[in-house]
Amino acid sequence: MGKKVLVVDDSALMRKLACDIIKKDGRYDTPDTCRNGEEALAKVKANKYDAIVLDVYMPVMDGLEFLRQLKNEGIKERVMMFSTTTGEGTSQTIEALDLGAIDFIKKPDKYKETSGEDFAHEFLKILEVVAQAGGHHVSVSHSIGTKDPHAFKPAAPVSLRPATKITGEKLVAIASSTGGPKALHSVIPLLPANLNAPVILVQHMPAGFTKSLAERLDSLGAIHVKEAEDGDLLEKGTVYIAPGGKHMKISKAGARHVRIYFTDEPHREGVKPCANYMYESIVDTDYSGICCVVLTGMGMDGTEGIKNLEKKKKIYVISQDEATCAVYGMPKAIANTGLVNEVLPIDKIADAITKQIGTK
Repeated sequence: MGKKVLVVDDSALMRKLACDIIKKDGRYDTPDTCRNGEEALAKVKANKYDAIVLDVYMPVMDGLEFLRQLKNEGIKERVMMFSTTTGEGTSQTIEALDLGAIDFIKKPDKYKETSGEDFAHEFLKILEVVAQAGGHHVSVSHSIGTKDPHAFKPAAPVSLRPATKITGEKLVAIASSTGGPKALHSVIPLLPANLNAPVILVQHMPAGFTKSLAERLDSLGAIHVKEAEDGDLLEKGTVYIAPGGKHMKISKAGARHVRIYFTDEPHREGVKPCANYMYESIVDTDYSGICCVVLTGMGMDGTEGIKNLEKKKKIYVISQDEATCAVYGMPKAIANTGLVNEVLPIDKIADAITKQIGTK
C-alpha cells in the first residue's frame, strides 16, 4: 500500500496538477482532494495521511486558519504548502511555515510550466521529505530519493572539537534549508540587538520569499534583520539574508569595511543561493573568528565551505541536533567532518551564538 496524500486547493486546475504528479509516483496512493480548509479538517479527523499539500488562498477556511486549527486541536499533520508569489502569498507562506508546515513549493507562474519535468521532480522531492518527516525529522545523508541504505538511520554519535572561544573581529555565518524558516524563528529573534558581530545567512528559498522571511524575523526580535542588497556594508547587530536566486558573498571594501555582493554562478549543491560560496568568500576578509552555524536541511551545503574556511580562519561550529531537525542532512554532513564544537537543540543555539560572540 502506498502513502496517502491529501491535496487541498480551491483551484480545480491546481488540484489536478498536484494529483497527476503524485499518481505517477508508485510510492503514493491516488490522492484525496478537497477545496478548502474546512473540508480538509473533516478529512484529517476521519483519515490518516502521510502528507498534505495545502493552498493558502481558499474560501470558507484558508490554509493559515487550517494550520491554526490543527495546532489548537493538537492534530499533528505533515504539510507541504502549495504557494503563490502574488499578493501576500510570500508572507503568508512564511507564516504557514512558522505554524508548522514543513516546506513549500511555488506554484508555476505560467501554464506551460505545469507540464515540465523540472517542476514535477521538485514537487516530488519536497513531498518525499514531508511524507517521511514522521512528525519531527528525517535523517538524510545526501539527497532525497537516495538508495543509500543508511540514509534514514539515526546518525552516529558526533565527535566534538574542544569548545574553545574565538577572538578578534567576529562574524556569524548561518546555513539552513528544509525546515529552516521555522528553525530560524527559534534562533534569530533571540539574538540581542547589540550582538558584537554581523550575521550573514543563506536559507535555501526561491526568489521572492526571502524578503518576507527577513521582514517577519525582523518584526519578532530585537536584532535587525534584512534581505541583503548588493553593496551592503556589514554592520554589527544586523542579520543579512541572501536573496533567493542569487549567490551571496562578502569582500573587503577599503581598510575597515566588508560589503556584500552577488554572483550569478550556476547552482552548487543543487541550490542558489549556496552556503558554500558564502563561507568560502569569508577567507579573504579580515574577520578572524567565525561562528559557523548549520541548521536543518537536506544535502551537504555548507560542509565544503566550512572545511575550506577552517584552513585559514579560527572557526567555531554549531550544528543543530538530529531530534529538532526537520531534515537531518546538512547538520549531519558537517558533524561527520569532526569540525563541530557543539551539537545543540534549536532552542539552545541563539544562546550559544551570543556566548561566543558577546555584545558590544
